[in-house]
Amino acid sequence: MRLAIGLAIIVVALALTIRRAVVLIRAVRRGPASPGRRASLARRARAEVVEVLGQRRLLTKRVPGLAHFFTFWGFTILLVTVVEAVGALFDRHFAFPIIGHEPWLGALEDTMAFLVLVSLVVFAVIRLREAPQRRERASRFYGSHTGVAWLTLGWIAAVIVTLVAYRATQVNDGDFPYRSGAWLSEIVALPFRHMGAHTNYELESIFLVANVAVIFAFLVFIVHSKHLHIATAPINVAFARRPRALGALATTPDLDPEAFDEATVLGVGTIGQLDWKHRLDTLACTECGRCQELCPAWGTGKPLSPKLLIMSLREAVLAHGANPEAQETSLVPDVVDPEVLWACTTCGACVAACPVDIEHVDTIVDLRRYQVLMESSFPTEAGGMLRNLENRGDPWGLGASHRLDWLKGLDVEVPVFDGQIPADVEVLLWVGCAGALDERAQAVTRATATLLAKAGVRFGVLGPRETCTGDPARRMGNEYLYQMQARQVIDTLTEAGARSIVTSCPHCFNTIRNEYPALGGNWEVRHHSELLAELVRDGRLPVEAGSIASATFHDSCYLGRHNGVYDAPRAVVGAALGADPLEMERNRSRSFCCGAGGARMWMEEAKGQRVNDARVTQALATGVDVVGVACPFCMIMLDDGLKARQATGDAPEHVRVADISQVLLGALRTPSTPVD
Repeated sequence: MRLAIGLAIIVVALALTIRRAVVLIRAVRRGPASPGRRASLARRARAEVVEVLGQRRLLTKRVPGLAHFFTFWGFTILLVTVVEAVGALFDRHFAFPIIGHEPWLGALEDTMAFLVLVSLVVFAVIRLREAPQRRERASRFYGSHTGVAWLTLGWIAAVIVTLVAYRATQVNDGDFPYRSGAWLSEIVALPFRHMGAHTNYELESIFLVANVAVIFAFLVFIVHSKHLHIATAPINVAFARRPRALGALATTPDLDPEAFDEATVLGVGTIGQLDWKHRLDTLACTECGRCQELCPAWGTGKPLSPKLLIMSLREAVLAHGANPEAQETSLVPDVVDPEVLWACTTCGACVAACPVDIEHVDTIVDLRRYQVLMESSFPTEAGGMLRNLENRGDPWGLGASHRLDWLKGLDVEVPVFDGQIPADVEVLLWVGCAGALDERAQAVTRATATLLAKAGVRFGVLGPRETCTGDPARRMGNEYLYQMQARQVIDTLTEAGARSIVTSCPHCFNTIRNEYPALGGNWEVRHHSELLAELVRDGRLPVEAGSIASATFHDSCYLGRHNGVYDAPRAVVGAALGADPLEMERNRSRSFCCGAGGARMWMEEAKGQRVNDARVTQALATGVDVVGVACPFCMIMLDDGLKARQATGDAPEHVRVADISQVLLGALRTPSTPVD
């Protein structure tokens, strides 16, 4: 009887699962090709080991991370018991060949079952503690399907309870394959022992069928819920961009206007244009809310939540899988509100935090590309920046004639190369638009040039030959303008014979280093923090420790998260401080954006708290005198936020924002300063 019932359950469950799987596979495969997914097998294998098997990103939150780790490995190992349960339907004495009677296997199975139960208790406690806050924006579970999560916890518990129950009755009726080692089953068997072998056998059949029913019903549930990530997450991790989906955006083919026709589509505007990897991203989302928790837009009252964005797209993807006619559904505004789309700073906090490698930034920029290039629909105030960039070569529209204004008042000689860069030049200092044209950033450029000169570094600049790298246009979604600017810069650097480039702007650094190679531009590129830290370490810039009393350091998104440069700028500040700088609550990979990225520098911020004001609040909480930065846009945004606070008396007057080059220049040991 138990064989007939068990097989009926399995057949029905598998039929329902396969039917749903066909819809899901169709939903993904209907997406266009996604370039850049052919990472080396070694990189993919490492990602599977570290991210999936090692649960690295989940473990950044220690308690829930460990609970998930043991649940994942518990269920992975307990797949053996699923085979044993199905086998027991056919043969009450079923056991695996060779290892099926080994005490270590029974002990391992029981231990993992126990750890899964403990993990479920941990999950339940976490959700109960956070229940009052889950309807508030501050909760990472805001907007998640929390009711389904409770159902899942109960379902997993039922799997373990029925498993241990039928194993316990097997112990008493003689069917248990393990004579020792299965300690949990043996303990649970004690209350059933007095019932005798026959009754225990009847109970074994009941609990065995119940276990099979719960397992295979759970399989059906998985493919119909957010817990589909159990199957899709490992696949998503395998095909994520490597080494990370940060730095450069996903590869875009060269845009040749002569090849455009009526069928040309730039970016993603409808569900049918969403590529297969972006679709897979939506099906891999666990709704854990780690992206939402760190998003500076969401954290300051904007409508953008990376999690809710992906969840909305998932509904559209599933609708497309079930109904191909849905492919013409416009994503903006039918699925994604325009305010959500333009609130993103492309800081990458969501991508860095996601445990299943969802590429939120790539998706958002693809949607922006369609809006800008196909619909000419974008925030009005950003139009001036794009026109200035196209007509004058910089976002402010000042033009090449002002590219050397920063040299005024500088007491060191800086060569300006109007031809080939001489062979004895060590580095080309790429000044960038902000460093050349913004008053505060000009001071940073002067400080950097002075330090290089004092260290004896042979360097020079291109002056009026520089033009914008195109970063703000690309992050805004104007891929065409970006490529136009990029080709101009690549041609200039090639003609000048550039070899080693140093820049103080993380956006220029990221663009030249990570994005230009796709267009044929390859150079050694360093951020000025890396070179300055090297010069201090080598003794070429002797520093007097203690020249500043206290300092913290703000990690620029495009220097830190996008490029992994965290230690060099801290080493520079630390040299002047004589100790490690104090850390803000949000630092390094969890740093909070200044609000300027994603071309937000040139857009209004009408809703919620200003992002730069929120970051200034975090900086002031450290109680330091100096807020160190290593990005001209961060300098502008944080300085504006600090001055606004000081004007209202909400911040001490002595606190200042300073680039690391300015901090270092003020800490240089003068000839009269004795050497330690």
